[in-house]
Amino acid sequence: MKNSSPSFPSDHLPVTRDLTLAYVLSLVVALLMAVASAAGLLYKTNIYPTEELLKTFVSNDVVNLLMGLPILLGSMWLVRHGKLIGLLFWPGALFYAFYNYIVYVLGMPLALISLVYLALVTLSAYTLFSLVAGIDGPAVQQRLTGAVPERFAGGVLTGLGALFFLRAIGVLVSALINQTLLARTEVALHVADLIITPAWVMGGILLWRRRALGYVTGAGLLFSASMLFIGLLVFFVLQPFLTATPFPLADFVVIFVMGLVCFIPFALFVRGAASKGE
Repeated sequence: MKNSSPSFPSDHLPVTRDLTLAYVLSLVVALLMAVASAAGLLYKTNIYPTEELLKTFVSNDVVNLLMGLPILLGSMWLVRHGKLIGLLFWPGALFYAFYNYIVYVLGMPLALISLVYLALVTLSAYTLFSLVAGIDGPAVQQRLTGAVPERFAGGVLTGLGALFFLRAIGVLVSALINQTLLARTEVALHVADLIITPAWVMGGILLWRRRALGYVTGAGLLFSASMLFIGLLVFFVLQPFLTATPFPLADFVVIFVMGLVCFIPFALFVRGAASKGE
């Protein structure tokens, strides 16, 4: 039964429960993101004591402030105003935070701020699952069927997820076989890929098969994937200014091209979903 609360969320949004708790927890996630990023920038030599950590995380702290916070708060703002696209983006914004702070948890040495990173991973995951469980899948499916590119978007999600999953497996297995010592931050990135890319594959398959859960998660997964690509491009641009690292032109071009593969179905999905939501 659709939530009948007059305050939050809006009556005509396809939800099965009151989402106030998810809203409050998302605000806590946003606050912790701001605290973690600000601390990393203000006290970077203390929090990131090695050159490797500085190169990996300082620019990412800026990206989290410029992108991570706005996409989460913006999604919540759209939901408050009764927009279906905001409801579909919201889990994706939480997924973006979940992925980012897995890397911090695994890539950083244990310290007091590790508790903040761990809280971010835990809260974003819990809120994400709670939020998805509260969305009326059949109602979303009914609204979006035929309006969004299910096969195209599902195929891209599945393909990108499989590609990055196999790449992470290949790098880690190759390092073990050749007894190559990888940087801790590099291992953290690959492990994070191994954790999140199965969701891309499963979400893509569900969307390809036009299942209700595929419609619920498809926009969020495309959103988070697109934001991760954009965030990485911004990261590459910021790195030379913040850490005196040379601009990686080849990596930038590769990520830009791969990002385009994701941006196109995402834009088509958004256009279709926006046409079906007030």
